[in-house]
Amino acid sequence: MQNITDDDRIMLSRTLDWAEMSEERYVTKYSFFLDERQCELNEKILASVKFENYLLWGGYENAERKILCVAAPYSDIDKKDFPVVPITFTYRDEDRLSHRDFLGSLMSLKISRDSVGDILVGTGKTSVFLRDSIVHDVIDNISKIGRTGVKSSVGFDETLVVEREFSEISGTVASLRLDSVISLALKISREKASALIRSGLAEVNHTTADSPKKLICEGDKFSVRGFGKFLFKSVNGATKKDRLHITVCKYI
Repeated sequence: MQNITDDDRIMLSRTLDWAEMSEERYVTKYSFFLDERQCELNEKILASVKFENYLLWGGYENAERKILCVAAPYSDIDKKDFPVVPITFTYRDEDRLSHRDFLGSLMSLKISRDSVGDILVGTGKTSVFLRDSIVHDVIDNISKIGRTGVKSSVGFDETLVVEREFSEISGTVASLRLDSVISLALKISREKASALIRSGLAEVNHTTADSPKKLICEGDKFSVRGFGKFLFKSVNGATKKDRLHITVCKYI
């Protein structure tokens, strides 16, 4: 694998060890919370050794941060067995709290980031997904977020799950090279797009892109630091001059 850090190598080595242990000793292992990039890397490494009995789960469908379960062959993986516990904080509707406010309060308890999953902020309530080992610590020690008093209870308010909103960007490109697609998405020249990529600011499927010439496909997610996240939605045909009509979605 290219463009991975030393921490990535340690993580992936551990995952391979778990896969081997599960097959030899029928041991089931659970990771801490992984971000989208780490999830993708783990899926790739498990596919490379043809290991299939695993599941990524973050407490609800389409969670961004997830825990990896590597299970023994032929054993069933039950989502209820994952060490994920949702906590819902309630507070006055007029008190506006952000994702950063909740994360900051959790970090002030010396809780590691990988013990915290998604944080879903609503009006007067916020659900936070936690590793089971820290739940009591959080409930016992957090009665305020900043200056706002909060009450906490175990459970998950499903009304806080909302579809990600996006705006569509359509146009034509000379090819499906990354610099061409980013040029359209950001409404900048291809030269500027190439410079951003060469500076290490662009990622495709949560992995840093190493070349403006990289080809991307329908369904790929890409981001440019400082400009946002995008989904390459579709190729919609070609012009008479062989330029490609494409649609890109920018997440809001």
